[in-house]
Amino acid sequence: MKRTLACTVFTLLFGLQASLALAKPGDAPKWDYLQPDREQVIASLNVVELLKRHHYNKPPLNDARSAKIFDSYIEMLDPARSYFLESDLAEFNRWRTEFDDFLKRGNLEPGFLIYKRHLERLEDRLTYALGLLQQGVDKIDFTVDETLLVDREKAAWAKDRTELDDLWRKRVKDEVLRLKIAGKEPKAIEELLTKRYKNQLARLEQTRGEDVFQTYINAFAQSYDPHTQYLSPDNAENFDINMSLSLEGIGAVLQSDNEHVKIVRLVPAGPAEKSKQLAPADKIIGVAQSDDEMVDVIGWRLDEVVKLIRGPKGSVVRLEVIPASNAPNDQTSKIVAITREAVKLEEQAAKKSVLNLEHQGQQFKLGVIEIPAFYLDFKALRAGDQNYKSTTRDVKKLLTELQQEKVDGVVIDLRNNGGGSLQEATELTGLFIDQGPTVLVRNADGRVDVLADENVGAFYKGPLAVLVNRLSASASEIFAGAMQDYHRALILGGQTFGKGTVQTIQPLNHGELKLTLAKFYRVSGQSTQHQGVIPDISYPADVDTKEIGESALPEAMPWDSIRAAINPDMNPFKPFLAELKARHEARTEQNPDFVFTRDRLALTQELMHETTVSLNESKRRAQQAAIEKRQLSLENALRQAKGEEPLAKLEKDDETSSPHEPEKLKPEDDAYLAETGRILLDYLGLDSAMAQH
Repeated sequence: MKRTLACTVFTLLFGLQASLALAKPGDAPKWDYLQPDREQVIASLNVVELLKRHHYNKPPLNDARSAKIFDSYIEMLDPARSYFLESDLAEFNRWRTEFDDFLKRGNLEPGFLIYKRHLERLEDRLTYALGLLQQGVDKIDFTVDETLLVDREKAAWAKDRTELDDLWRKRVKDEVLRLKIAGKEPKAIEELLTKRYKNQLARLEQTRGEDVFQTYINAFAQSYDPHTQYLSPDNAENFDINMSLSLEGIGAVLQSDNEHVKIVRLVPAGPAEKSKQLAPADKIIGVAQSDDEMVDVIGWRLDEVVKLIRGPKGSVVRLEVIPASNAPNDQTSKIVAITREAVKLEEQAAKKSVLNLEHQGQQFKLGVIEIPAFYLDFKALRAGDQNYKSTTRDVKKLLTELQQEKVDGVVIDLRNNGGGSLQEATELTGLFIDQGPTVLVRNADGRVDVLADENVGAFYKGPLAVLVNRLSASASEIFAGAMQDYHRALILGGQTFGKGTVQTIQPLNHGELKLTLAKFYRVSGQSTQHQGVIPDISYPADVDTKEIGESALPEAMPWDSIRAAINPDMNPFKPFLAELKARHEARTEQNPDFVFTRDRLALTQELMHETTVSLNESKRRAQQAAIEKRQLSLENALRQAKGEEPLAKLEKDDETSSPHEPEKLKPEDDAYLAETGRILLDYLGLDSAMAQH
């Protein structure tokens, strides 16, 4: 395949025109050094061919795809529509349906021209913002009654520079006001913002042709799906480091969110997760090495922030973070110190506990097995170590111990489990079913491979529930889906992440291409993609599913289904589901933890829908106070229901938070875990009553 591909690429390359005669009005001579090189041209042609031949969808590279590439590229460069002018878009628009042809011919010039215009506009805006700051922060009038549109995804492009100046005047005013309300003094605000804008200007000067190429080719690659991605030589090296864990980080999955870097999920047993100081959707705005000065990273590229966060094992990184729990306009940050270390396999290992519950006047014991990840110690396995660690081996041992303790049933806790080994998901499924298919993998040519449990007989045949949430992904979804399709367990909790695709890494002459080449399907024929696994009984979500999850990603591949691999027996849960839901709702309607989670998410979603903010200080402070009052009310309702003292005001994290060992909760104190146990006991009671009749 590689030889044929190389021949095609070189044939195309040598048939190229040196360049297209495209006009470059307004293109700043300063950025003329940014030109595509021969290696990048060959790499772009390689990417075109690889996607055409091997991407799961194989969609045609035509005018419709060109329009997607164009829109994606513009959004990558200017997501808040704050740099380009209407005239820039009118000028670029003539190429809207030509990017397919440009890419097929290896012509990267239009992509470079648009990027250089972006640099020109960005430099102009930062210079303008610095000019405003030089006039003095204390000169800004916060008594004027005006607003700023903050959700600018569909805003009109500025007609001229005057309109753009007014937008940026308001943007700077908003940043100053946010920092002022967060308690910073005018001089400190002026210094912080001046330094931020000057640093961004300095970084513009360091732009390399590879930065342009990477952004442009990713606008093309990610128009296919969000997991198909070009990795520059530097980023390919970073990816390899991440996979081998040979250089340490904090154990967090990050993504770009306009000018911020956002935490998507925490790696189980990683330094960040163990610190209990970071959470999904937190925004990282500063990074410092140990006691060094904090580096403001607002406006930085994701890969640059990742480089700052990574470092030698045992060293300390300090992060300045705006918590996701803050109100949208609350810029109060906290500083978190985390010691970098490898994620140790033994710390990711499955753990057991016993949940003691009183149910209908009787005492019950339920075994709980928490599985943070689907792991397999390949190194020990290859070395012939008979005691190699794996999820299935560990769970089998824990099940044996729980059965010896005579538990009445088992809960498998997959909350926040982001996946891991597909082999382990299959083998773990085999512990709970007699034998049969566990997951289907469909490739780009339509061939379906069936992974199956070949061992006759289930290791554990007792009552079973599986607890999931939005951060249960990939291998977790395969296991939970199989348990649901075989009617082997009640699935409880939240809709899972929805990552149901398989990627591979293809080396290029220059960098690498990560591309989607297959899709997972449950044994029922349903995809886990996009939709994830829908629980039999749902709990309130603790994160906003519109913000976190596969369906929140642009160009996410859709849910679909193929022919089922099994015809399961009659569903034993179906006759009781309505009654189980009714009992669950009655029990949790006034449960303080469930009420708090529901109300907090409702407040967050309500605030997220606000598209404008006031630039009037007294109004803004009043809005902030009203939001904090509502947050305090929710917090105190929870505390009072649990017999704790109410708070006089919301507690803010100390600015010099350091890692601390959290207090270990008893299983009975985990509201979602306890409710999962009660639903399982409800089912056992109903099933037993029916059997007696």
